[in-house]
Amino acid sequence: MGCCHLLEDGEASVMIDTGMVGEPFFIRRLVRRLGLKSNSIKAILLTHGHLDHAGNLAWLKRWTGAMILAHPEEQLHVNGTYPYQGINRWCGRLEAAGRLLFRYRPATIDEFIHDGQELPFWGGLRVIHLPGHTKGHCGFYSAKHDLLFSGDLFASYFFNVHRPPAILNSVPELFPISVEKVRRLNPRWLVPSHYDFLDGELHRKRFAQLYGMGRQSSPR
Repeated sequence: MGCCHLLEDGEASVMIDTGMVGEPFFIRRLVRRLGLKSNSIKAILLTHGHLDHAGNLAWLKRWTGAMILAHPEEQLHVNGTYPYQGINRWCGRLEAAGRLLFRYRPATIDEFIHDGQELPFWGGLRVIHLPGHTKGHCGFYSAKHDLLFSGDLFASYFFNVHRPPAILNSVPELFPISVEKVRRLNPRWLVPSHYDFLDGELHRKRFAQLYGMGRQSSPR
């Protein structure tokens, strides 16, 4: 239901997010299958610090020695100390239960990232700040592949394409700004963190339908 992504690039590979339950097994298996080693992963990019994205952050940092890169607003989420307010208190309660159940360990962000920053991974990744779900929520755009990893800007399932539930969104009033950023960027492919099939074209179409965007222009 929730995905982290390994961007394979030999000895300069990177992870986007770390997942939660069971992911260490799958990450190790995928690394071996690709003929990589743990230290082939040089960076861990966080879309945001919610438990289902940072659940294995401390483990992955220890296993790979990779640096953690994320927006500065996400350190409190990673620490489990974000001051949720109003209906978002339910998000805090759910995460507190999850941290206890899964023996979560926090980690320190090594390098803070910002909107528009160009990262030297996977042929170049641009940081796209997409607040709404959290204050520091970010996507990562590959101009080389015309592909945006959009994090939790939306979830894409055949039975329900939706914005994250209200209890999980810290600054929902900022969603329109983030949607407009993606509208202007107009990526050919879009990969969220929660989906049924890994199909960037399909998720791009679903995003357009959800947010009332026009049809995608011809591939660049």
